[in-house]
Amino acid sequence: MTTYAALLRGINVGGSRKIPMADLRSLMEGLGHDGVRTYLQSGQAAFTTGHGDEDSLAAELTRAIEQRYGFTVDVIVRDHAYLKAIADACPFPAADLEPKQLHVTYFSAPVDEDRFAEIDREAHLPEEFRLGDRALYLYAPNGLGRSKLAEALSRPRLTKGLIATTRNWNTVLKLVELTAPA
Repeated sequence: MTTYAALLRGINVGGSRKIPMADLRSLMEGLGHDGVRTYLQSGQAAFTTGHGDEDSLAAELTRAIEQRYGFTVDVIVRDHAYLKAIADACPFPAADLEPKQLHVTYFSAPVDEDRFAEIDREAHLPEEFRLGDRALYLYAPNGLGRSKLAEALSRPRLTKGLIATTRNWNTVLKLVELTAPA
């Protein structure tokens, strides 16, 4: 049995694409997953299962949501070891920053520097980003909502062919905690 986190992109934001967390837990339990727990209302769930891999589990949950709710939700599934490695590999001094200043964008596949070559990093300072394993770390000292760099990084052509979903540092750490072995 492996414990995973499912990261759902773009649900319960602005009153659209609503999925109550109790319903999400029930749906995931119906798929045969154990110990399903959700965090906040913005689409994080931890669960344990003995079948599937990250990609097949994400596809299964995507299909189940579409069947139940009639809309498509992009889903990324990652196991505890990956989530912990991402938190541990943070290239910024996370302990010295406010959690609202640090974010991780999780990608469905690896990305390389070439994908972001058009971003003028100097023009966005003091904001910075660094790439990790299927992840992008973003330091935005004034928060994500005011970040011009975050806006530039979210251009559709930069994420073409990928699922990308961003979480603040508090959520990154909570996902590590929720998926930790008992």
